[in-house]
Amino acid sequence: MRGLIILTICSMGLSACVDTSDSTERLDPPGRELEVAAPAGTVVLEGEVDQVLVGDRLLDAGQYELALRAYYRAAAERGLDAEVLTSIGSANLRLGRIGQAERQFRDALDVDETFIPAWNNLGVALMERAEYGEARRVFQQAFALDSGRSDAIRDNLRLAIARMENSVYSEPNNQDGPGLIRRGGGVYVLLANP
Repeated sequence: MRGLIILTICSMGLSACVDTSDSTERLDPPGRELEVAAPAGTVVLEGEVDQVLVGDRLLDAGQYELALRAYYRAAAERGLDAEVLTSIGSANLRLGRIGQAERQFRDALDVDETFIPAWNNLGVALMERAEYGEARRVFQQAFALDSGRSDAIRDNLRLAIARMENSVYSEPNNQDGPGLIRRGGGVYVLLANP
């Protein structure tokens, strides 16, 4: 009898804990997430986000690896067009991967040989590799396609010309007197005639 009393008391306690009101109206159906309103002043984006734009903003913020990932997502979404290839190359250039960047800029030009940013960025990659003559020709091509409207391309062309001329003048000449020769790593050796 004592066990029956305890069982009755326990079942009464459990029934007191269960709310028998119509609670199904307040619960979301299974598999559906609860929607929370955005805070006031939040811009709500409709549609897809352009991953190239996301990558560009990350690149401007100095987040080069994250920018590269955004550009890869853009490539997965829309394919490897000239803009995506140039963007990937730009991120690699900022990461110091000059050889990869140069190859991606050349690939972009294979897709669209009139894409001015690819020409300009290829010139920058060539400047980083101290290939001033080719960089000059590339910047001239970009400048011609742009019809001279971009100050940045004009400045890059001037820099390539100046560095090309400076590299010509810094080469040792065949004079009959002492001269300097550059050995690499910024080390110069004084040469004298025997």
